[in-house]
Amino acid sequence: MAITAAMVKELRDTTGAGMMDAKKALTENDGNMEAAVDWLRTKGLAKAAKKSGRIAAEGLVAVKSEGGVAVAVEVNSETDFVARNGDFQKMVGDVADVAMGVNSTEELAAADMGGKSVTDAITAKVATIGENMSLRRMAKVEGESVASYVHGAIVEGMGKIGVVVAFKGDNAAFGKQVAMHVAATNPASLSESDLDQALVEREKQVLTDQARESGKPEAVIEKMIVGRMKKYFEEVTLLNQKFVMNPDVTVAQAAKDAGVEIVAYARVEVGEGIEKEEEDFAAEVAKTMGG
Repeated sequence: MAITAAMVKELRDTTGAGMMDAKKALTENDGNMEAAVDWLRTKGLAKAAKKSGRIAAEGLVAVKSEGGVAVAVEVNSETDFVARNGDFQKMVGDVADVAMGVNSTEELAAADMGGKSVTDAITAKVATIGENMSLRRMAKVEGESVASYVHGAIVEGMGKIGVVVAFKGDNAAFGKQVAMHVAATNPASLSESDLDQALVEREKQVLTDQARESGKPEAVIEKMIVGRMKKYFEEVTLLNQKFVMNPDVTVAQAAKDAGVEIVAYARVEVGEGIEKEEEDFAAEVAKTMGG
């Protein structure tokens, strides 16, 4: 039986399956719509698609490093319970292994993992684990040496916050301390020069408006802004922050004392920036009791 575009569209609308999966299901079942639906369900593809609209804001960050390369990868799930599932943890670890050989989230999504793309491998796991899951992002740093740290580790190398740092020079103990510092302080950028200029201008405008409220002359206000912006940079840029392990020095000075130069870092936190649905438990119970 000839498989038409209209048939493929109908099956996609019914199951939420991808176009190629829908076409294959119809081909395998001689155009029988019900059999094609069952075929997709058997393969786990329809089930996965139906779950794809759910918010996945939990999950794990995994870090990997080798030589002068380190990556942090975030794979999301719907619940923290799944993050403690051994199959999910293994999959996230496998994704991180693949990430070592690519340079972007887009490349990682399309990269081969066990004969499937990473995206397809994750989709296949949705059917067996029973929750929506997705690859969200990866970050990669390179240098003469690298260090990593996982905060809230569930298993080795995986947890809620992953940090990777790259250096010129080699000091493993100090590198780990810097990674821990980044996890704790969440700096906006490495230095003043690579801070988002829109962010800088917005902060400067707010501080200027605040200073003008004082009624002081413009010349005095300008000096006030210089001082306040300096304090701002000390708070949000890694190199200018006070080092958590020794607040008497900046991170830049601590690095110099340790014989290294920090060249890059990345901090990845599970669910960061994702809007989660807040459920009103009391209202849900009342609704259930009401029939």
